[in-house]
Amino acid sequence: MLSLSSRFLRHTFIATAALLALGAHAQATVKVGLLSTLSGPGAGLGVDIRDGFQLAVKLAGGKFGGQAVEVIVADDQASPDVGRQTADRLVKRDKVDFMTGVVFSNVMLAVGTPTFQSQTYYISANAGPSQYAGEQCNPFFFSASYQNDNMHEAAGQVVTEKGFKRVAVIAPNYPAGKDAITGFKRFFKGDVISEALPALNQLNFGTEIAQLRAAKPEAVYIFLPGGMGINFIKQFVGAGLSKDMTLFGPGFSGDEDVIKAVGEPMLGMFNTTQWAHDMDNAANRKFVMEFEKEYGRLPTMYAAQGYDAAQLIDSAVRDTKGKLDDKAAVRKALMAANFKSVRGEFKFNKNQFPIQNYYLRMVGKDSKGRLTNRLLGAPVLKNHSDAYAASCKMPA
Repeated sequence: MLSLSSRFLRHTFIATAALLALGAHAQATVKVGLLSTLSGPGAGLGVDIRDGFQLAVKLAGGKFGGQAVEVIVADDQASPDVGRQTADRLVKRDKVDFMTGVVFSNVMLAVGTPTFQSQTYYISANAGPSQYAGEQCNPFFFSASYQNDNMHEAAGQVVTEKGFKRVAVIAPNYPAGKDAITGFKRFFKGDVISEALPALNQLNFGTEIAQLRAAKPEAVYIFLPGGMGINFIKQFVGAGLSKDMTLFGPGFSGDEDVIKAVGEPMLGMFNTTQWAHDMDNAANRKFVMEFEKEYGRLPTMYAAQGYDAAQLIDSAVRDTKGKLDDKAAVRKALMAANFKSVRGEFKFNKNQFPIQNYYLRMVGKDSKGRLTNRLLGAPVLKNHSDAYAASCKMPA
């Protein structure tokens, strides 16, 4: 069995050494530990975060704030134990300046301990557990994505506005799954007549399909990331339930990776998100164009979040002039979020989670005949902050 260290994949971007008056001197290197899920059913999510992050590095010329960047990529295998051990190695042995990349919140909660103890800034490109938004908020944790409940809150609002009264919800039995149900129920005004919490990375949903058939909800809300969502939707449609039940999800469960794997059965599915590939702003147009050119596929929200996480780090290195040992200055620079996000305008709340808009998308066909998401109208929730910020007592 390979050791943890031998599983590391190093991707180094070398900048040209600056020539100074007294001779040639190598520039200081900004080191980023990108620890993500790169194997198993959730691998596609981690790959997209990695690809979005590395695209931003490439477009920045291999530099953050004018300094060379070294990205150390590692696989957490969706395991809290592996994640914690690997994070410990990244901050202690490799002495990274920043950490990022974790997909799943149970892994994030494990990774946080060694990262925060080492006073290393963690920039989340996905996981946004409620614990870190509220009483366990930490000055070394910034979310460049969302707080876990938020997309589900937007979905609850949409399902209510569309007039559905009886809804079933399905989410994995782990921290983000529980946040999902909490968030949805916070904004949904009807009756949740059925709740299911399958195991994380479960792929057979025969039991859940039977429960839906018996409960007969008007709509079904799912938060099932990666392979879970792909398999559920295939089984849901294959069982004929889509004829009588409208399917909703967060962006994760209706994103481009799921659409590609499921195909035509995805048509008409609604999903909520803070970003869409057809958002009409200059930063997003550039990102989508460059991502398609580099990887030959449309980006997912995971890729967009990886890209923005890289841009946030770049802005902090630039605004501190590379003085990363000044932790207070780095935090101030991160809080300023001085970059053009692909999602448009956002700002950080006092708990260092975004205040931002959430939108509704629907799976359909674009002008090229591709099955993809289409942004529908104005924000569902505008300048929305999470429900836990008031519990965060972190000093400014």
